[in-house]
Amino acid sequence: MNNMPDLIDGTENVSVHGILNWILLLFIFSIITVLGNYLGYKHPMTDSLIGMAILSLITLAGVWMERELPLNVSSILYISVIGIILAFPGMPTSEFVLKYVSQVELLSIVTVFLAYVGIGMGKSWDEFKALGWRAIVITILVIAATYYGAAIVAHIVLVLTGVPAV
Repeated sequence: MNNMPDLIDGTENVSVHGILNWILLLFIFSIITVLGNYLGYKHPMTDSLIGMAILSLITLAGVWMERELPLNVSSILYISVIGIILAFPGMPTSEFVLKYVSQVELLSIVTVFLAYVGIGMGKSWDEFKALGWRAIVITILVIAATYYGAAIVAHIVLVLTGVPAV
């Protein structure tokens, strides 16, 4: 039995181990999101990758602030405020951040996030690995079906509201 803690369980202190876990998770998350962006929306992979790097750095900063600042504030609030400040018109970072983050589609991020949540509900990668290769195939099919299902629903709603189909 493996005594390693879960990859990210929300209780890590800001340590080298905790930061490396977050970086690994965000790297995997970013790569999958960039692939979804490229395949589903035809955004250039380099632009999407830069956009995901920006979002990942903002996320890391927010998680660090939640754990290190003496305030009892969720990392989501820190992440939101950092993002708003960096993208606020008139800020020197605004044009750069908006250019690249706009290359990352929300549906791509949400699809990967929901897949991670689904896997995380098992509370253990060891349990997931014990399911074998079939679970990986099922996971990929669920991700693809969720992605395309959401795109189909969005397309139908857009057509019904009078937005011309592409």
